[in-house]
Amino acid sequence: MLPMLAAKLLGKKVVLALGGFIEKEGQIKKDMLYKPLSSLKRVNLALSNRIILYSPGLIEEWNLKKYRNKISIAHEHFLDFNKFRLEKPLTHRNNLIGYIGRLSQEKGILNFMEAIPEVLEERGNTSFFVGGDGQLHDKVKQGLERENLNKVQFVGWIPHDELPRYLSDLKLLVLPSYTEGLPNIMLEAMACGTPVLATPVGAIPDVIRDCETGFIMEDNSPECIARNIIRVLNHPNLEQIAQNVRALVEREFTFEKAVERYREILRDPSNERKRD
Repeated sequence: MLPMLAAKLLGKKVVLALGGFIEKEGQIKKDMLYKPLSSLKRVNLALSNRIILYSPGLIEEWNLKKYRNKISIAHEHFLDFNKFRLEKPLTHRNNLIGYIGRLSQEKGILNFMEAIPEVLEERGNTSFFVGGDGQLHDKVKQGLERENLNKVQFVGWIPHDELPRYLSDLKLLVLPSYTEGLPNIMLEAMACGTPVLATPVGAIPDVIRDCETGFIMEDNSPECIARNIIRVLNHPNLEQIAQNVRALVEREFTFEKAVERYREILRDPSNERKRD
């Protein structure tokens, strides 16, 4: 709030870009700090001249309807296609299903783990991969050991430079999140030709169209996750979908695209019209 107040006292126009929303995450984590932090965020929202969201759907999801007249839609996501590129066609990959991300409650990682035994019952030739770190690290590790899930590789935190190697081995990346903005790991996987199965939260439905540019699941219950993983593995056009996802990010998530939209907004943040 202090930078915001200083800018307003100096007569500056302020653009607030939201990549996440503390109220949604705090409710899921039951974090005692989320109420005071969400109060501070509401003050910042009121003081800002313009608010930038990744998706029109977030206006409703994050309960921002009262600020609709000063909301613009843009993202700052762009990919290094020299790093995140197609190295291995999907047909040359094993049935390896992965989760890569923060190991925290709102990401749905525990639900993903509960889904694994059900998938293995029907598709015994499937293996799993978990990468990431967070407050649930020990719980995830202990859970895998307790259930004796020897078909799950758990590597912990992955340096960003090593992500392309892991993503290029996956047949499918699963994002069972309760809340999201526009996840980088989703776009990076797509750039590597890896389809993504995700919940329809945040800006994800703006990017993933079911059975066209990835896969959407109704919710992130373990049963739903398992059912949809099996659906993806049985899909007859999975290779074509992998080609579609790569073409989409190459077209829409370039540096030039991100700069063009932000330039429109920042020219005059008080007069810039909202993009539907």
